[in-house]
Amino acid sequence: MTRVALSGTPGTGKTSVSEAVEARTDVEVIHLNEVVREKDLVAEHDLDRDSLVADIEAVGAWLDDYRNESDDGGDLLVESHLSHLLDVEKVIVLRCHPESLKPRLRERGESEATIAENAESEALDLILAEAVEMHGEDSVWEINTTDRTPEAVAEDVVAAIEGELAPRVGVVDFVEYL
Repeated sequence: MTRVALSGTPGTGKTSVSEAVEARTDVEVIHLNEVVREKDLVAEHDLDRDSLVADIEAVGAWLDDYRNESDDGGDLLVESHLSHLLDVEKVIVLRCHPESLKPRLRERGESEATIAENAESEALDLILAEAVEMHGEDSVWEINTTDRTPEAVAEDVVAAIEGELAPRVGVVDFVEYL
């Protein structure tokens, strides 16, 4: 079983893309944020952001247990803005231009402070940088979702999972946003 992280700044399309991947393949998808809430894998509650802070060690242990219990030999796609922090073989980081990201986050009801923080994080490549630091460039795929449908992005994700797309880092640049 290949464990693949589908990560990216909130609003880049992870959930929609993972659903499109799941609909067209036999890849099992785990929506990690749901697991964190359901299994109470929480370290603390961030009052400033009104959000839960996941206990990454507990999440990693849960994923190891899950994998050991349900290993059917198929691929596993772990979807979350935190999934790149886990022990996985491949990391796919979805990217979206900050100006396109903002309305997506507004539609979800995020605060203007959260929107600004996420747009800046996206422009600075924060999740991509963490993924490369933890897993190395040979295990990371950067995919731009700006102005693309989830189905089109899912094609790239499937190609990465199946080894038909070479790892690629540094192909997206939103620094002009800053």
